[in-house]
Amino acid sequence: MNLQDFETQYREAMAETLNELQTAILLLAQVQQKIQIIGSSVQNLSERVEEFIANQKTE
Repeated sequence: MNLQDFETQYREAMAETLNELQTAILLLAQVQQKIQIIGSSVQNLSERVEEFIANQKTE
């Protein structure tokens, strides 16, 4: 393998790795957003259940 072949392989491997890193970062952002949405849903559900329980106790 000569220097030019080595350089080409290195650049291709680096580009692929950086693309994979970018994909992972985008997926992480999607997961964080989904976690936030689920957390809000759980909080909303919890508040409704607590409200329902409180209303049942007063009846």
